[in-house]
Amino acid sequence: MEASLYEKLEDDVVRCHLCHHRCRIKEGRRGICQVRENRHGVLETLVYGRLIARHVDPIEKKPLFHVLPGTRSYSIATVGCNFRCAFCQNADIAQLPADHEGMILGEPATPEEVVSDALAQGCRSIAYTYTEPTVFFEFARDTARLATAQGLRNIFVTNGYMTPEALDAIGSDLHAANVDLKAFSDDFYRAYCGARLAGVTETLAYMHKLGIFVEVTTLMIPGLNDDPSELRALADFIVETLGPQTPWHVSRFHPTYRLLDRPVTPLATLTKAREIGLQAGLKHVYVGNAPGLDGEDTRCPECGQVLIQRRGFSLGRIRLKNGACPDCGAPVAGIWA
Repeated sequence: MEASLYEKLEDDVVRCHLCHHRCRIKEGRRGICQVRENRHGVLETLVYGRLIARHVDPIEKKPLFHVLPGTRSYSIATVGCNFRCAFCQNADIAQLPADHEGMILGEPATPEEVVSDALAQGCRSIAYTYTEPTVFFEFARDTARLATAQGLRNIFVTNGYMTPEALDAIGSDLHAANVDLKAFSDDFYRAYCGARLAGVTETLAYMHKLGIFVEVTTLMIPGLNDDPSELRALADFIVETLGPQTPWHVSRFHPTYRLLDRPVTPLATLTKAREIGLQAGLKHVYVGNAPGLDGEDTRCPECGQVLIQRRGFSLGRIRLKNGACPDCGAPVAGIWA
């Protein structure tokens, strides 16, 4: 299928405008994502309707804590990614084409089938997740349009490297996103992700401008992105660019893929990161991958009362009333039932 968001150059060369890499692709070659190929001057997507994963998840698993809490999200992915993260949590599918000579796997599916199945399973949203949704943009866009028409919300769980053109193309059919802000250092992004920090920060700012509800996740990797001064700069960016009620998830790292020489994140690091976020003015800082550690509940941004109780992906009482605290009436940012 012909891809969208590209231009034709001379000598059958094309330039892709889907993500901030803006790959210049010669005839017969693929972009960095390994799932978009130049065939005689036409850019083709190799993963349209080829799902490598489709599951029903608690929406808290994304993680999204301020979007329809307690509901289920129909979650889909194809192979491929436009990053090369040394610590990739889903490398078996995200890095499959890059690691296996361009291999493309996936079961056939149509947007209509995805939306129908999501509704049949009682889901309230569709999450484009597990790998990078930008690389299967055409399928995500077509599915999202149908989903919106059926009353479903659409969510990207993303590295945040898509271009403004891509966000404009999906438009109001993208309702929320959890964006990995992997560090607040361009050196980190170049060394461990094969990307640049500016592309992500620009996307976050543009998502906010478009009215997409954003939650941010940072995986705390010991000795690489957990310096307190860097975390303070990251938290300040969220406050200033996205607003103090933007949820920030600080998540525990476990050695994986090609980053095996780092230890599991100490619990004290997660606690310190949460403190830094709160001191910077963020109202909702959550701790992930560390069940039982303080920092799972949603509290009122004004009076501090617990509004949503959590233990892992299980929810206790939800006390929100029309998106606000029932005790003091303070509004809480999010997409609520």
